Amino acid sequence: MSIVVVGGNTRNIGKTSVVVGLIAAMPEKLWMAIKITQFGHGVCSANGEPCDCETADHTIAISEERSRDTGTDSSRYLAAGAAKSFWVRTRQGQLHEAMPRVRELIAKTENVIIESNSVLRFLQPDVSVSVLDFSTADFKASALRYLDRVDAIVMPEGSISVAGSGVSQSLLEKKRRFVSRPPAYCSAELVEFVEARCAAMLTR
Repeated sequence: MSIVVVGGNTRNIGKTSVVVGLIAAMPEKLWMAIKITQFGHGVCSANGEPCDCETADHTIAISEERSRDTGTDSSRYLAAGAAKSFWVRTRQGQLHEAMPRVRELIAKTENVIIESNSVLRFLQPDVSVSVLDFSTADFKASALRYLDRVDAIVMPEGSISVAGSGVSQSLLEKKRRFVSRPPAYCSAELVEFVEARCAAMLTR
């Protein structure tokens, strides 16, 4: 089994595009793709817009995506070639409540790719990637909290200033770094790195 986690410091910086790129590059893995969203106060953490993620009677919602053409993140996973796609929603800070059901999903497949930061608190993936853009002032606390656990970083081309982000320059320099060039956020080099890490874990 291979478990890959992709997170990032904010929205609209290419996290889903990296997931989609990895799925498309490794179709033989028949990925199960999982998008985790933590909602709160009627605002979706996926895009910052008012949303209906939260229900009145549940703190957890898990739905399977079946359409390849709606343009949602979970739909894009299927369009890229994922065998299954799920959207997991929990209240902010309550991901632990959903993890038993997430683990049940993972147990049903050989290979899973998860878009989330906070899931790193509960899982030890074969490889984890964080998509970072230091040009934005919005830096998720979850991205900062688990940055030391990621194996690789994907960032835009150009000079890097971590000032004000809370990220240590020395920590950044210890990570494998890959360049994102929109619209192809997922480079061939990143695919090769992820493939190699997954293969190495299978031989252990």
